[in-house]
Amino acid sequence: MSTTTTSGAPPPLHSLRPLRRRHINRLFAAVYSLAILSLLYHHALTLLHSTSLLSFFISLSLFISDALLGFMWSTKQAFRVNPIRREVFPENLEKVLDRRDFPAMDIFICTADPYKEPPINVVNTALSVMAYDYPAEKLSVYVSDDGGSELTMFAFMEAAKFGKVWLPFCRENNITERCPDAYFSSNYALSARTSEIKMMYEKMKMKVEDIVERGKIKEEYISSEEERQILSQYWAKDFSRQNHPSIIQVLSNSKMDVDMPNLVYLSREKSKTTPHNFKAGALNALLRVSGSMTNSPIILTLDCDMYSNDPSTAQKMLCYLYEKPKPNGPNYAYVQFPQRYHGLNKADIYASEHIRLFLANSIGLDGLQGPNYVGTGCFFSRRAFFGGPSSYVHPGTSELSPDHIVDKPINGKEVLGLAHHVAGCNYENQTNWGSELGFRYGSLVEDYYTGYRLQCEGWKSAFCNPSRPAFLGDVPISLNDVLSQVKRWSVGLLEVGFSKYSPLTFGTKNMGLFMGLGYAHYAFWPIWSIPITFYAFLPSLALLQGLAIFPKVNEVWFLLYAFLFLGAYGEDCLDFMTTEGTFGRWWSDQRMWLIRGPSSFIFGSIEYITKCLGMETHGFNVTSKVMDADQSKRYDQGLFELGVPSPMFVPLAMAAILNLTAFIVGFFHVLRGERKLHDFFIQIFIVGFGVLNSLPLYEAMFLRSDKGRMPTNTTITSTSFVGILYGISSFVFKN
Repeated sequence: MSTTTTSGAPPPLHSLRPLRRRHINRLFAAVYSLAILSLLYHHALTLLHSTSLLSFFISLSLFISDALLGFMWSTKQAFRVNPIRREVFPENLEKVLDRRDFPAMDIFICTADPYKEPPINVVNTALSVMAYDYPAEKLSVYVSDDGGSELTMFAFMEAAKFGKVWLPFCRENNITERCPDAYFSSNYALSARTSEIKMMYEKMKMKVEDIVERGKIKEEYISSEEERQILSQYWAKDFSRQNHPSIIQVLSNSKMDVDMPNLVYLSREKSKTTPHNFKAGALNALLRVSGSMTNSPIILTLDCDMYSNDPSTAQKMLCYLYEKPKPNGPNYAYVQFPQRYHGLNKADIYASEHIRLFLANSIGLDGLQGPNYVGTGCFFSRRAFFGGPSSYVHPGTSELSPDHIVDKPINGKEVLGLAHHVAGCNYENQTNWGSELGFRYGSLVEDYYTGYRLQCEGWKSAFCNPSRPAFLGDVPISLNDVLSQVKRWSVGLLEVGFSKYSPLTFGTKNMGLFMGLGYAHYAFWPIWSIPITFYAFLPSLALLQGLAIFPKVNEVWFLLYAFLFLGAYGEDCLDFMTTEGTFGRWWSDQRMWLIRGPSSFIFGSIEYITKCLGMETHGFNVTSKVMDADQSKRYDQGLFELGVPSPMFVPLAMAAILNLTAFIVGFFHVLRGERKLHDFFIQIFIVGFGVLNSLPLYEAMFLRSDKGRMPTNTTITSTSFVGILYGISSFVFKN
């Protein structure tokens, strides 16, 4: 415990407590490891005694599948070896730090497409953090518009006006819900003033949504010549989202607007001939522009749809980042808050809560060197982006050094001139930006990769999980959006896993075995596709041909299979339910792992391979945050949304149809006495388990008539492929 104090010592700001279950976790890991080795030994013996090419292929497939499952299970043990719980004491903060001495903070919000990321949602996110219970003059909010859209600029000009009313209202009434949309959707206290502010908000919202629907700004919405001049930058002849000069606009100035934080809009310079490095490039532009304008020592990164749910979150963060490093103590690069979501349906059918990724695994890594960076809800020390704790890397421009003090007006000519310079598309040429400085390039998952590289440099991190979620965000409500997002993650993770910075080699060397394994668990997520796909098709095809490929019930190896299955699922369910989960959501979560295997993981792996071969790929695709009313209704009812045709649905439908057919045929043969149940029990169980997990797909293919059902062409195509696959297997199995 780190809370023990002596007389006269400052009160504690945080504590940590190792979880007692870590001892049980370690014992179980030792036993389960022996079971995995025994299974691989069994497969090796079977391989050596293969009597035909078919039996050799089947044995080899099972050996590879189980070896990969064993590898992924072993990497997961990094999260179980030393899990801890932390607690913060923000009530003690002002006993050791005067509020006037709170460090300044820059907040980064990134958006890229006003049609996929509605500007009104981005505005709500910005206003929620601008209203933090924090000295207004210490806050600066920077919005990166990588879409270079006048619609986003207009939305934030309106937000700056509304903020002058909204922020004082929140502070005077000590409101907790400081996101306007969340507040006005709650049971707020009615008053004349509240009604007036709600009308102002609704008017702003109507304007912003109207311009997005129209795709242009109505003339009557432009209220001054100054606004017209700002917007005219987007009306230049050659201006496009891929090719335009940098645009930097100070929409709110804390030196001039009383009790208002700085609000700065940025659209970095873009050129079709210069790589822009996706979101990592946008974040680095924000890092440099903010460095030239305010250079605050603390940085918060937020997704555009992840609004603040607690105005005191910054004080909780300071309980870690304010503490001065002690000899041999932690040098915190960042404090990560978990991603939490509103609007999840009861069963969380798409496992969008990601309890393992954002909670269970983070608690485990927190007991080692600290959690990984997950892209949002993360407070950084600016110094962490400029080399390791003992190996400072100079940014090249002295004004960007983390210890530089900006003493000139934020909207002054000199400051804005430097800001435009460092936002230029050629500024990074022949520099260390993206390799040794700032957010790191080289992977589509810039968050995972940046956190990983920072920890390899010697930085640590802390996980802060308060009882009231610090941030709340939206979730995708269609299966295609969910799988597309995971496919993009898969490409980025493999880019790290098979690079010279692979966690298995570089990570283990620089962070230690367990941290290396923890990061490797994520880097090699997509290889789940191999065993899941094998187990989705091979047992079913063999069952249809009457070929037993697993041990019989009366053989000792059957007990090993039973222990491995029950042990893995039991451990996983226990971890999930002891980390704020429910059984219903755990079932959805394990089902989504099986769904991702033959879909997003496989397609992500293929895209990674084609990218390595120099072939054109889709690159970074923004996940849509637009909510369709009919889709939302079906999502709330717990129905899968498959209405948009996608090639990723084909292997899913194939596996579902094949498993259902094999289960019916196999069970029919057992009932007729043509086959013995104890010979085919494991195969029938695996196939039946696949059928059980495919129930939402059967409903979407055969029982539903709404727009979210599986496209008929996909069902027909999948059925045809199953027929072809069965014909090929019949030929192979019988020859």
